[in-house]
Order: sequence, then C-alpha cells, then structure tokens
Amino acid sequence: MRNEAPNLPIGAVAAIATPEIHAPLPTKDATNRKNMVLLIQLRWIAVVGQIVTIAFVTYWFGITLPLLPMAAIICALVALNVASHIWLRTRDDVANRHLLIALMLDVVALTSELYLTGGASNPFTCLYLLQVTLGAVLLDARSSWSLVALTVLSFVWLTIEYRPLDLPQHHVSDAFTLHITGMFVGFVLDAVLLVVFVTRINRNLRERDAKLADLRQHAAEQDHIIRMGLLASGAAHELGTPLASISVILNDWRRMTAISADPALAEDFTEMEAAVQRCKSIVTDILVSAGQARGEGSAPTTLRAFLTTLVAEWSAARSARNLMVRNEFGADPAIVSDVALKQAIVNVLDNAFEVSREWVELVVERDGDQLLLSVSDRGPGFDPVMLGQLGRPYQSSKGRPGRGLGLFLVVNVIRKLGGSVSAWNHRGRGATVRLSLPLSMLAIGEPSGD
Repeated sequence: MRNEAPNLPIGAVAAIATPEIHAPLPTKDATNRKNMVLLIQLRWIAVVGQIVTIAFVTYWFGITLPLLPMAAIICALVALNVASHIWLRTRDDVANRHLLIALMLDVVALTSELYLTGGASNPFTCLYLLQVTLGAVLLDARSSWSLVALTVLSFVWLTIEYRPLDLPQHHVSDAFTLHITGMFVGFVLDAVLLVVFVTRINRNLRERDAKLADLRQHAAEQDHIIRMGLLASGAAHELGTPLASISVILNDWRRMTAISADPALAEDFTEMEAAVQRCKSIVTDILVSAGQARGEGSAPTTLRAFLTTLVAEWSAARSARNLMVRNEFGADPAIVSDVALKQAIVNVLDNAFEVSREWVELVVERDGDQLLLSVSDRGPGFDPVMLGQLGRPYQSSKGRPGRGLGLFLVVNVIRKLGGSVSAWNHRGRGATVRLSLPLSMLAIGEPSGD
C-alpha cells in the first residue's frame, strides 16, 4: 500500500501559509438570482394562461368579462417581467426582500384579476396556495408569514368587494357544474406548477448547499495550513540556536589533533558538518518561505533551468540516482521560480522515492496553456479510498501520527497557483501524480522557440 508524505519538508508548510492563500470567500449567493429567474418564468406562464383562459371563457362559454381592465393587468405583468429582466442584468445578487416583493406583486395581480371575475367565488382562488408555497420555500420565516398575511387579507377582501360575473341565462342553472370544472382546472394548474417549480427551486438550493459545504471545507483546510505554518515558523526559530551551537562545537572539535589525525573521524566530521549545514539551510528556507528572512523566495528563471536545478538539488540531498526526467514541454518560457511550487514538486518526488527507490520518473508536458508535471513510480500504488479523498489531511496508510499531510499540502499549493492535482494507479504496479498548472500563473514573458 502506497503512503503519503514521508519525511514531509517542513518548509512546504510555511511556504503556503502566507496571507495570499486566504482568498476572500464569495459573498454573493447566485441561488436567489436563479430563483428570481424562475419567478419571472412563472409570471410568463401566468400571462399566457390568463390570455388563454379569458379567450376560452369569452368565446366558448359566452361569458362577458371586463376585457379592458383585465388586459391592463396582463400588460402590467408583461411590463413587470421586462423590467425584471433588465434589472437582473445589472445585478449579480438578489436579496430575500426582492423575492418577497416579486411574490407580493404576483399576489396583487392575481387579486386584481379575481376581483374582476367574481371575487372569492372564482374557483381560481386556489392559485393563492401556489404563491404561499413558493414563499415558504424561497423566503425566510418572517417574509413567508408576511406573504401569508397578504394572501389571507386579499381573500377576505374578495369576499366583500368584487365584480360579479355576468353569466348567460343558459349557464345560470348549471353554475355549480361550471364552478366544479373551474376548480378542477385550477387544481391541475396549481399541482403541475408546484411540482415543476418547487423541484427546480430545490435543485437550486441543493447546489447552494453543496457550494457552501465546499467553501466550509476549503476554509477549514486553510485554517489548518495557517496553524501548521505558524508552528513551522516557530520551530525554525527555536532550532536556529541549537544548530548554531552544534556547528561551533564541531568546528572546535575538528581542530583537535586526535580527530584531525584520524582520517575516518575526519570524514565522519565532514559528513556531520554537511548535515548541520543542510539543517540550517532548511531552517533558512522555512523563514524565507514565510517572508521572515532575506528575499521573498522567488526569482526570475526559465522552466528548463528551474527543473534542472530542482532535480539536481533533490538528487544530491537524497543521494538518489534513479530519477528519470523527460522534458517534452518544447519551448523554454521565462517563469518565476516559486518556492512553494518547488517544495510541492519535491514533496511528490519524496513520496514516490519512499515507495520506489529503484525508479522514479518526472515527465514535463504541455497541454494548451497548462504545464503538466507527472511523477510516476513502481510502488504498490494508492489505496482506492485515498484516491477518492485525494488532498484530504491525514490520509495515509502508515498509521502513524502526523502522516498523510504531503498531498494535502501539495493540493493546496497547486490550488493557490490556480492549478489542480490528479492521481491514478497503473494496471501493473506503480502510480502517477500529476500537477496541472496554468502557465499564466508562472510565466513572466513570452516563450522562446524550441
């Protein structure tokens, strides 16, 4: 089973725990805007339905209706919809009060039509329930009850003030059947519209909840990284003093005759001094990455020079001679040598080297405006569960505290640079981790020719 993040470079933590990683979370919710579009669509359906109903009642049943005032109401709804379309084009977000106003205007329009066509005795009063249901789904509790109060008051008013329908003589005796027919048509319209629009509204709400869950997860990960960065920076400061003391002691001991006269001891002291210098270099890298020491950790270079230096340093530090490099990128663009990116690549190489010391391959490719860095090994591969949770912290098969942070940090570094990370197992043996980065985030000039 493949493990994540052996020997995690602590500098990678400080490198990505910088202020710019806290990109502001989106403050505008597109869900209300989508729901306002649905209300506009529903209003268009209402306009068409009213025109069809008026025409049917007038010419089929021969019932005289006040066509001029009813046409004025329909024209007002059309004008409201056109204005709503124009208004939406100028806004990115829609507040709860905007939805409440839209629903209240629809209730007023429905009440006006019912006033002209028999008041509360009109079987289409059941359409009030459509507005109330939509309000319960779309609005907060206070606004929903406000809409309920408006519909109740409207219904009560229609029992007092209304224009009676002028039924032809041959329909007077059959008024009850006509009322039942109207109730049936109103019920069907109410049920169909509720199912269609509430289903679409619920889909919008589910998309919003999923986006909020992703934002909460992202915020938790960023908070986790910041805390790790603070610990790494503090550890770097604390380690500086003992490392300096060890370096001084080793220099003093090297001058002792008994040690300098013994070639074996002298060689051991050389290795010890090199190890101390390596530790001091790591501590310096941590502070540089966190912006607490000289420089900002970035410098102009080219892609080929950046990768050549990285591979040479990595191979020398780990005495590794098994790294195969294939550069199929083609051009050699000028880029910024980013410390965080460098440590992310080193992290992936370390992970592969841990499980496949006999062979590791780094492939550099280009896909449009994307830089692809693929690290392959011949280890046991990733556990399927780990592949499904790529980039989650503490996803490791080593079963030891503090493990499983490697790909978590890599994913966050690459995400910070606008890229993505993917991984897969090979059919036979081994796995590949691919870092995909937009060249626009790294390039500082036009690519040169091949």
